[in-house]
Amino acid sequence: MKEYKYTINGNKYEVNIDAIEGNVATVIVNGETYKVEMEEEAKPEKPKVKVAPVAAQATASQEEAGGGAVKANYQNAVKAPLPGVITEIKVAVGDEIKAGDTVVVLEAMKMANNLDAEKGGKVSAILVQPGQSVMEGDVLVAIE
Repeated sequence: MKEYKYTINGNKYEVNIDAIEGNVATVIVNGETYKVEMEEEAKPEKPKVKVAPVAAQATASQEEAGGGAVKANYQNAVKAPLPGVITEIKVAVGDEIKAGDTVVVLEAMKMANNLDAEKGGKVSAILVQPGQSVMEGDVLVAIE
């Protein structure tokens, strides 16, 4: 039995929690017994993670950019070197870039990492968006 003493608006209360069976508690307040039915605590809903194949991601990105079907060259793509979260995208579909240009900023281990293009070319698809979590090896930006 747990015992508590409260003062509410100048009134003193002695509260004893006698027993709890399931979601019903027997509570004694100043010598008077009450059955208190407790509501179950709402369980937080876990966010659902949607994972789409790289080609589907590219199609969605290209469609958002107003393009049609995606014909991206993933061999000359910027890939995530380690797991992290995309914080900034510094290019747009159709941009001409050169080797060494920063295309994406990836936050990993509390550090911002500039991811640079290894080769120059034209950005053909952006497969991520700011705030998106990525895994090592995920294709982030396709370059023709």
